[in-house]
Amino acid sequence: MSDPGPKILKSPLSNRFTSDGITVSVEIYRIEGAQGWTLELIDSDWNSVVWDELFATDDEAMEEFLTGVQDVGLASLLEPDDDDPPMATIH
Repeated sequence: MSDPGPKILKSPLSNRFTSDGITVSVEIYRIEGAQGWTLELIDSDWNSVVWDELFATDDEAMEEFLTGVQDVGLASLLEPDDDDPPMATIH
């Protein structure tokens, strides 16, 4: 029998979000039993941006996302400038 691996818990805050004509899937999740929530954005071309830091709660992850949209815009979160401090990894 194969091991199914760790269970991923998805936050109910995960949802689609649209701003300035750009739509992303906001994914907030954690591994069952692990500390910290992951924040990931997935665009319409299936490009993924994952924050390097983990968040103590799913609310904190969503707040980070919404603050980023307000401060720099959704497009900048998806394609950070080289001058910006690293906050996310683009896949």
